[in-house]
Amino acid sequence: MTQQQLAGADGLAQLDPVFAQMALSAGHNLWGQPNLTMREKAFICLTADLCHPHLGTPLAMHVQMALTSGVDPESIRELYRHLAPYVGYPILVTAFQRLTELGLPEARDHQPLKVGALDGTLAGIVQSLKAAAPGLADFSEQQLAQRWARPYLSVRERALACLVVDVFYQTLGESFQLHAQLARAAGVSEETLHDLLCGVAEFGLARAWSAARLL
Repeated sequence: MTQQQLAGADGLAQLDPVFAQMALSAGHNLWGQPNLTMREKAFICLTADLCHPHLGTPLAMHVQMALTSGVDPESIRELYRHLAPYVGYPILVTAFQRLTELGLPEARDHQPLKVGALDGTLAGIVQSLKAAAPGLADFSEQQLAQRWARPYLSVRERALACLVVDVFYQTLGESFQLHAQLARAAGVSEETLHDLLCGVAEFGLARAWSAARLL
C-alpha cells in the first residue's frame, strides 16, 4: 500500500473508524481481480473518478497508484482524451487542470490530430445512426475516428474504459453492447468482463448488478 493510501486510510479512520474498515476492504476488491492487468485496474479507477466525478483526493490517489503501477503519464493523458466525448468535454477540462496541479509531466504528443476511416463495428454503429439522426452520425463518426486508432492505449484498454462509463451512466443498451463487442474482438474473455463488473461494484453495487444481467 502506498504512502498516499495509508494517509487516506488514516483520514477515513478519523471520520468514522467502522466505515474506514469497510472502505479499505472494498478497495482491495478491484486489485484482487485476476483477469485484469494492473494498467487496466488503474484505468478503471481513473475512469470512475471522471464519472462521479471525484477530482479531489480519490483522483490524486489513483493517479499516484497508476504511476506506481508503471503506467506512463502519456497513457493517463490518452485515457482522458479518449473518454472526453463519453463523459463530457467540460469534465475533462477540469480533470486536465487537476493533472497539472498534481504534477503530471506535460504532454509529449503535440502532433496534429489525425482522423482515420472507421471500419468494422464502429463503422456499423455510425451507419445505423445515419437514417435516424444524420447530424449525430456525422459527429459520432468524427469523434470515434479521432480516438480508437491512436497510440498509448490499446483497443482492449479503450473498450474496457468505455464499459466502465456505460456501467456508471447505465447506458446499458446499444452503447454497452458495442463496447462489449469491441472488447471481445480485442481478446477480452468473459471472465475478464465479469472481473470488470466485480471491480467497479465498489463504486456502485446496483449499477454493477444491472450490467451483469446483460452479459
